[in-house]
Parts: sequence; C-alpha cells; structure tokens
Amino acid sequence: MTENVAVIPDSESLIPDNVAERVGEVVSQASGAVVARDWQRWAVSVGETNPLYFDSNYAREHGYRDIVAPPLYLQYAILGVTPIPELRVDGSSGAASGNLVFPLCPKRMAGGENTTFLRSAYDGDVITSVRVVDSVVEKRGRSGRFVLVTWKTTYTNQNDEVVAEATTSMIARP
Repeated sequence: MTENVAVIPDSESLIPDNVAERVGEVVSQASGAVVARDWQRWAVSVGETNPLYFDSNYAREHGYRDIVAPPLYLQYAILGVTPIPELRVDGSSGAASGNLVFPLCPKRMAGGENTTFLRSAYDGDVITSVRVVDSVVEKRGRSGRFVLVTWKTTYTNQNDEVVAEATTSMIARP
C-alpha cells in the first residue's frame, strides 16, 4: 500500500513567514506551586523511590534543608490543565509551544529535550517558566524535508533564582 504524500516544490518554504518572525519571542510563561504531596504522588507513579523526595532526615543528612522535588517534576508543577475537547489533534494544548502553525507540515513529533538542573526545588516554592522560540529551521533528512523548531525554557523560583534551563525541540513533517 502506498502512502498518499503531497509533493511540495523545493522552492516553497515549509516555514510560514509569520512563524519565522517569532524566533526570539516569548511564547509561553506559566507559574505553579511546588507541593510535596503532588511530587511524591508523581514520583510513586513513575516508580521513583529516592528517599531525598520522601524522608526529611535523609535529605538533611545529605546536605539539603528538607525533602526536595524530583528534578523532572518541575515542568509538571507549572503545567496547566486543558479539557480534552480543547486539545489539538496531536494531543497537545499548544500553549507551551506558542501555537506555531505549519500548514504544509501537519505531522509532529518530539525532537528531543536537554535540561540542566541548577538548584533544588522545595515544598512551597513557586516556579515560573519562560519559553522562547530559539530557532525554526528547515532541514532535509533521509526521508525528506522537515522543520526543526527549538525552544529554550528557563525555570526560576520565587527568589528569581534559576532552578533549571531546558532546550526542547519538535519536528514537523509534511
């Protein structure tokens, strides 16, 4: 069975002008409270049992002021809730990506994520994330042309201390 694939001339860019103009733009900003009970539920649900997340004495013995949130929990502390009928076809709310639209590239997939954790988050911290479009580039791979979008996100706490920095990418294909 052959897949029905539209042929887009090489002279036609896969990147709409209004998307290219958004490089450098803040596309999302969100804040959320870090709550021990929430991160402990999250940790248990993903099979994470590190005592740093559950046992205050253990955490203090290892140089922390109290139990700490698992590093990857940060993005969930600020994540909003979108009703299912409001999700896009790809299952995303689109909010964190800035709702970038690629009419010639309806297929989406994660391109990767790299996060650097700089300090711990504690119960009661308020984390703010700021996501900026870092680049939008058209590329060609073994299976054809695609668009690679990269965002940079900075997570800060209520004291304006950077807790983490992340680079995330998405691939959009015809």
